[in-house]
Amino acid sequence: MIRINCPICGTRDESEFTYGGDATVRRPAMEEDAPGPWLDYVFMRDNPRGPHREFWHHVQGCRQWLVLDRNTLTHEIGTCFLARDAA
Repeated sequence: MIRINCPICGTRDESEFTYGGDATVRRPAMEEDAPGPWLDYVFMRDNPRGPHREFWHHVQGCRQWLVLDRNTLTHEIGTCFLARDAA
């Protein structure tokens, strides 16, 4: 069982959250007109084994988007902060 420490609500069970995707992917500039960068942004994802930064949505709590570090091998949770604070 994964327990996530939401900065607003405190520690909660993972069942209150939904996975939102890879938080390391960067959107291409709006002026980018080559299809390659957009293809990579929309469809291409790594399948990391070990530490990974991810988006999670607290749908059954404060409804905030979070960025957290999770080890995909052990499910150990590292730092967690609000996505709006990530720049």
